Amino acid sequence: MAISKKPVSFIVATFVGLVSSIALANPTTDSVQVKTEVAHEEHHTAAPAAHGEGKEFSATELINSHIGDAHDFHIADWDGHPISLALPIILWTDNGLKVFSSAEFHHDNTGHHVVSVDGESFVRYNEVVYYADKFAEIKDFGMIPLDFDVRPLNFSITKNVFSMLLSVIVLLLLFTAMARSYKKNDKAPKGLAGFLEPLVLFVRDEIAIPNIGHKKYAKYMPYLLTIFFFIWINNLIGLIPFFPFSSNLTGNIYFTFVMAFITFMITTASANKAYWGHIFAPPVPKALYPIMWPVEIIGMFTKPFALMIRLFANITAGHIIILSLISLIYIFKSVAIAPVSGAFVLFMSVLEMLVAALQAYVFTLLSALFIGQAVEEHDHH
Repeated sequence: MAISKKPVSFIVATFVGLVSSIALANPTTDSVQVKTEVAHEEHHTAAPAAHGEGKEFSATELINSHIGDAHDFHIADWDGHPISLALPIILWTDNGLKVFSSAEFHHDNTGHHVVSVDGESFVRYNEVVYYADKFAEIKDFGMIPLDFDVRPLNFSITKNVFSMLLSVIVLLLLFTAMARSYKKNDKAPKGLAGFLEPLVLFVRDEIAIPNIGHKKYAKYMPYLLTIFFFIWINNLIGLIPFFPFSSNLTGNIYFTFVMAFITFMITTASANKAYWGHIFAPPVPKALYPIMWPVEIIGMFTKPFALMIRLFANITAGHIIILSLISLIYIFKSVAIAPVSGAFVLFMSVLEMLVAALQAYVFTLLSALFIGQAVEEHDHH
């Protein structure tokens, strides 16, 4: 079976788009709650205490810290203090590029994370970096301003971006090794190639050909293979609770948005006359055209929207359930809960391994279906 080199270009292109989207729009910020949270933080920092001293366990805080993005990896706690791996902060400010470690942020007398670099001061709040002199404005707005007068362009290597880099490296290593295996062995595949070939054939025979057709499926195979393995690997990475994994990339709405947007762009760019004719000249009486046009046009956008929400919601829900079950031990403050909670966590973790593959399959299947609808011949309508 010949292995195309095109998946490499798709992996790189997808990675660049996803890095930009995640870095520029950090998902951990809830714009509606910022005003309340700022006041809450200031209230508690009026009398600062050592990390973890006298602090009640908060399941919400634990869950949000896991499913959200961050500028560092929290590895463990030792003697009441967190052990973290700092990641690089990369900012484009009014005075040019600023690169420094997230470990340089420290608490000021108000309890905010601040840092001063080359004469410029920044505040990090909810994993979003602001200009220090503009940070107070979010209290007045009660939300995160969208203009970049308040926050610099942020291209930092966050936890999700790090996870994405890791998954891209894994993908390249897997398929490079597979291609090398086929060069050396022209008989039945062995080892890694023997494991991957059935998956590649599955995507081809069960997803691409039935939905796109024998004549045109080959053109879209590199993309379909890329998203299938890319999503699957990142789903699995998100299930591993320790460094260097423990990210929630596929539960990031910006990640799923870009993946769905790429499918939408490929579908739109590949669409033939029959596809556009079905939208602007649907098989109904012409008197109904003014009603059908908005319906058909909205339908173009609801398809990628469904892709985006389905992957995001399913992966995030699984993480929340597992973390909620673990939190029960600390909420009830009883070791007796641990065996029951642990059993359910084990069950959910095994189930999530199935969901990881299932969601990669569903996303790829629906992408192939949408592309197939756009390229099918007129006589198939």
